[in-house]
Amino acid sequence: MQRIVLAEDMHMIRVALAALLDLEPDMEVAAQVGSGSEVLPAVLRTGADTAILDIDMPGMDGITAAAVLRDQAPGCRTLILTGMARPGTLWRALDAQVAGFLPKDASPDELLDGVRRVGAGRRVIDPELAMSAWEIGDSPLTEREVEVLARVAEGADTTQIAATTSLSVGTVRNYLTAIVNKLGARNRVDALRIARDNGWLA
Repeated sequence: MQRIVLAEDMHMIRVALAALLDLEPDMEVAAQVGSGSEVLPAVLRTGADTAILDIDMPGMDGITAAAVLRDQAPGCRTLILTGMARPGTLWRALDAQVAGFLPKDASPDELLDGVRRVGAGRRVIDPELAMSAWEIGDSPLTEREVEVLARVAEGADTTQIAATTSLSVGTVRNYLTAIVNKLGARNRVDALRIARDNGWLA
């Protein structure tokens, strides 16, 4: 029997997914949680061998939760089920060593097959997304450049970014110029759009 922890912050979706999984004779939803920070305690409490995780959850996102499981509950394999099916997001998930990555619009049969394959120790990745990620590649931005761009996304100006990152204003401007050039963007707003579209911002 495959014991599953289901993490999804939207109650209606979570209940519907749990009902679908519980109909299967070889699956049992051992716990349902609505935030990433609840995943590890639920897995440890139930002894679940599979965690199905949404990415966009309050407190801790699904990819971070998957990385925590990898380090603290390595016997539990993870399947990301998300509406944020972008190449950069897939690369982040693979860095966290998830076993599966499927879009939320996958058919019930695709989902059930994916859950079983993950439970059997195999890797499951949506083929269209895998091809797109392969073509686009990983983010060209450094961690520091992502941090600076994330501050832009929050609406911070150059001075505010410098204050929160312990960088000089000139260094922040240099980072922003490098970001725009690396992404082939017209300006920082366009760079932000490109990074978001490709899932390169956490």
